[in-house]
Amino acid sequence: METICIKNGRVFSGYDEPSKIADVLIKDGKVAEISATPIAAGEARIIDAAGQWVMPGFIDNHTHYDGELLVAPGLGESVRHGVTTVIVGGCSLSFVYADVDDCCDMFTRVEAFPREILYPILKDEKTWSNPREWLAHLDGLNVGPNIASFIGHSDIRARAMGIDRSLSATETPTRDELDAMKKMLEEALDAGFIGVSMQHNPWDKMDGRHWSKLLPAAYARGAERRALTAIVRRREAHLQGVPNLVNRVAAFWYMAESSAFFWRKKLKTSMVAMMDLKGDPYIRGVLSGLATFFNKICRADFRMQAFPVPFTVFAKGMDLVIFEEFPTGALARHLARDLKKRNATLTDPEYRKKFKKHYQSRLAPKIWQKDFGDAFVTDAPDKSWIGKSFGEIAAARNQHPVDAFLDIVVDLDDRVS
Repeated sequence: METICIKNGRVFSGYDEPSKIADVLIKDGKVAEISATPIAAGEARIIDAAGQWVMPGFIDNHTHYDGELLVAPGLGESVRHGVTTVIVGGCSLSFVYADVDDCCDMFTRVEAFPREILYPILKDEKTWSNPREWLAHLDGLNVGPNIASFIGHSDIRARAMGIDRSLSATETPTRDELDAMKKMLEEALDAGFIGVSMQHNPWDKMDGRHWSKLLPAAYARGAERRALTAIVRRREAHLQGVPNLVNRVAAFWYMAESSAFFWRKKLKTSMVAMMDLKGDPYIRGVLSGLATFFNKICRADFRMQAFPVPFTVFAKGMDLVIFEEFPTGALARHLARDLKKRNATLTDPEYRKKFKKHYQSRLAPKIWQKDFGDAFVTDAPDKSWIGKSFGEIAAARNQHPVDAFLDIVVDLDDRVS
């Protein structure tokens, strides 16, 4: 294998140390030396990296490329940004055990992936029904980055209990069904999966035949979850989870589950997600403090997943998951498949009264800051709206921002974004 010497670049080693101008020697595909003084390269191929950054490939630990992998396995959008490893199967969702219909219904609404696109892809491609068969299918693809995967709790729950029972708040798995879930998790870990992903969030809902039901994993009770995390702990694998983003109490469950109380080992755990929110400026500090407490005092191995840069959310009409965090918004989303009924609801004065109450509440925990003055039109039939906030449009129409927004949604639906 070729020996390479990368010279004069600013090296970010990946360790907890400052960057530095250095040479990097690579032998047999591995980093052999990093030196701030020039390395005698000998016969090595020289790459002059002056003015460039030199660093290990990035690991993107939260993607939902499960569907895209099947049709565009090069994942060029990630690779061109220096990502060399992506992790799929997060948030309780993987395409391993469940059948095509169940996979689509669990995935498409949560991840805003059009069902009419994903369904035929899975129908054509999904020949596997266990982890090793899924991996064998990946081996036949021209994959760009390295791929690692969680096994999704919703995936194995739907397979073990059947989709109907897995979506019932009153049903718990039988002993045989729980044993089947445990066996599926063990099989996934044996095949090289990195752990299990779980889900508590009431925002994330089913598409298709079970429209607006929560994901299967969200109906699981503590005993079922602990039966699975006991395996992950014993195998020194990884737990990834999504807490309840409305009341956030489940965040404590993940922190406690990670902790090494008494005789038990710590559990490697990551949770979605550390955010610096406009709508809740204190939550970042609170979660950071709690995580520090559990890691230092309770000997946990707990990490928060975080976004690397500030971001802006884009939506068409009300097709945006953050409306799920309050009841009137969730109702509008639930009625999205019957626009006549939805529009009648959105124009009902009593509904609008409740929507305004939810919109104006300053006490409820929130991801969205609930400020139409901070929501801007990017496209609409009336081009004069582009660049204006819904608050500005409401003022020009002498309306409350909620009334203006709901009127626009009724009139234009997804033609306004």
